[in-house]
Amino acid sequence: MEVLSVVIFAVVIIAIMTERVHRTTAALCGAVLLIITGVMTGKEAISYIDFNTIGVLIGMMIFVAVVKKSGLFEYISIKAAKAVKGDPWKIMIAFVLITALLSGLLDNVTTVLLVGPMTIAIARMLQVDPVPYMMMEILASNIGGTATMIGDPPNIMIGSAAGLSFMEFLENTGVACLLVVVAQLIMMKVMYKKKVESGEINTSQVMSLDESKSVTDSKLMKTGVIVLIIVVFGFVFHDKLGLESSVIALAAGAFMLLVGRQNVDEIIGDVEWTTLLFFMALFVVVGGLQQTGVIKSLSKALIGLTDGHYILTMLVLLWASALLSSVLDNIPFVATLIPLVLAMQKQGMDVEAYWWAISLGACLGGNGTMIGASANVVLSDIANKHGYPITFKSYLRVGFPFMLVSVAISMVYLLLLY
Repeated sequence: MEVLSVVIFAVVIIAIMTERVHRTTAALCGAVLLIITGVMTGKEAISYIDFNTIGVLIGMMIFVAVVKKSGLFEYISIKAAKAVKGDPWKIMIAFVLITALLSGLLDNVTTVLLVGPMTIAIARMLQVDPVPYMMMEILASNIGGTATMIGDPPNIMIGSAAGLSFMEFLENTGVACLLVVVAQLIMMKVMYKKKVESGEINTSQVMSLDESKSVTDSKLMKTGVIVLIIVVFGFVFHDKLGLESSVIALAAGAFMLLVGRQNVDEIIGDVEWTTLLFFMALFVVVGGLQQTGVIKSLSKALIGLTDGHYILTMLVLLWASALLSSVLDNIPFVATLIPLVLAMQKQGMDVEAYWWAISLGACLGGNGTMIGASANVVLSDIANKHGYPITFKSYLRVGFPFMLVSVAISMVYLLLLY
């Protein structure tokens, strides 16, 4: 069964990478095969689906679909464009920083759901290709999520298991992420210089735009902003409120459907159901590796390679987490590493550096491929839907090299720290 689960996983990944089959079709076929071949039952397959993530996606997709009818995103886009006088580089820097900041407070998917439509709107106004902007936002969302305890699910898991605080994450992974953001800003200038500067931008036309005219429903816009603020606080304090983040997102979506008075069929149709099916099927495919013990065996083997050497173990955890999280869902992978690190701690070993290595590796590793993190899939699907394709290959050319650079920066940071 172990071999079968690995073969099915490999075939699904190859199908997604080669783009011979649509990624949702590939993942769905892999999930069904795992059940048909007896690797897991249907009930077990469903248990591996992270419905909290799915709930957050559905709730925020509905929220965004309703709020965008008010003209909010166009309003923000025009304001941003006018604030920097239509300078394409300043716009990109602003959106990168906004995305990183929001991702530290919200989950990454919510952030890109909000930033994505704004990016497309402003790119169309300025007549520039939005793909470079969206690529940078994907990277920024994963960096920002790495910086705090609530920004990415693996950090929440690590913080809970190790008893680490919000400020401890900010002082460790947060500092490393600041350095990574600087590297990203340098990289985007080098990589996208010709592409961004080739855009025909009429500054006078941008400055003459009236943002107030983009607002089609001021009441809906104000309601959306108020609900968004409540959602942000809800995500930050959801543990104290005793509510799952999915409940908060779904509540926001349901409320906006109720008060927005929009065509419900049209709003529901705007939900990225293809993306949701892909996620659910991929959870099952990765669950096959977990069900058969492949991930657990792999984790133990990685620890065994270092023979308990402190710095070497830290570096192996960092790089292994990064490379594997590029193609694996980092949640089950981190879930198998946590008990191993806790076992070392019980034996009297100092494991503080290991937690930061796993966090930085697993979260930043998500930038490696298009399927490495939820935000990558969601924002690339938004881009594709609007006619600006981000393929697995085109993403890999940018994301994987940057992932290696960001993990190398994290490695140097950890070595200096420990």
